[in-house]
Amino acid sequence: MESTDKFTDKAEIYARYRPSYPLEYIDYLDSEAALNEESIIADIGSGTGILSRQLLGRGYTVIGVEPNDDMREVAEQMVEPTSRFTSVKATAENTTLDEKSVDLVTVAQAFHWFQFEQFRLECQRILKEGAKVALVWNSRDGSSDINKECADVCKKYCPNFNGFSGGTEEAPIPFHQFFKDGNYDLNYFHNDLHITLDGFLGRYLSASYSPKKSDKEYDPFITALTKLFEKHSKNGTIIMPNITRSYLGHV
Repeated sequence: MESTDKFTDKAEIYARYRPSYPLEYIDYLDSEAALNEESIIADIGSGTGILSRQLLGRGYTVIGVEPNDDMREVAEQMVEPTSRFTSVKATAENTTLDEKSVDLVTVAQAFHWFQFEQFRLECQRILKEGAKVALVWNSRDGSSDINKECADVCKKYCPNFNGFSGGTEEAPIPFHQFFKDGNYDLNYFHNDLHITLDGFLGRYLSASYSPKKSDKEYDPFITALTKLFEKHSKNGTIIMPNITRSYLGHV
């Protein structure tokens, strides 16, 4: 399956259950990328527009570049009609955007699907002089018991599971090869998720590796996750330790 098709039929559940990014992270981008009300941001692999909407909320112009029709259409439905948002059907490696046209490139939860070198060249083409690229993931805290146990469930019932965040935690991405001269700013932001059973199951069903209802693994997957929730929850809520990982630099 092509990476651009991995989230087909999962757009609505993705939009409903995937977490947003901490306000501290958006503040960080404001400052470190020297953004202002005239800034144009290209959100590449924008999916259902979770980060795009947060950036739009700060008054920036945002171009969402997303190849998957289901994901892109949900994003278009969820933004305000009067917002400064443009939706583009294109890939990270060939965005179709104009040369030297954007003040910041953001990639949320998607960089691990890209062809790194081709994307780096495309960023060089579309970014204005001195502009940066921001890569970000909402990642589970792998040291927590609940996340370790969830990983075991995924390994058992999800044939396509290679690790959380596309396997980036098990097989780290060579960021030093992507960013100019190997230099980038790495920052972490706490973003623990306080969720009910519905949100807990939805978070996992939105993953690219999760089984669909027609798969034989679906029912036992849901049963195993439900048992984990019941084990760790208090008053109908569970806290999933979550960390927002940010990489920012020139390319």
